[in-house]
Amino acid sequence: MPIPPIASTPVTTEPACTEPQFAPGKVVSTPAATAMEAFDCQPLVILKRHTCGDWGEIDAEDAAANDEALRCGLRLLSAYDIGPDTTIWLITEADRSATTVLLPEEY
Repeated sequence: MPIPPIASTPVTTEPACTEPQFAPGKVVSTPAATAMEAFDCQPLVILKRHTCGDWGEIDAEDAAANDEALRCGLRLLSAYDIGPDTTIWLITEADRSATTVLLPEEY
């Protein structure tokens, strides 16, 4: 039985944290990730949520894996629902050199 997703915060809401838990490195985006503009999504808000450890709409097992990855220096993945049938992923490399914004189908 799949684990239900964690309750999410709207993508336009600033995260509660004031200090990021990691530096995102160079932030890059795929062309299709510009879908954020179509839904009036604020990319910097999503990036801040990601760097604050708000992993968005992922299940509890993936959130725990991200928390462990944060401690151990592994890759981080967040997912945010930005519109009907539209999700944006943020993936930060294990060495924290880069964070990529993309649509799941581009992975």
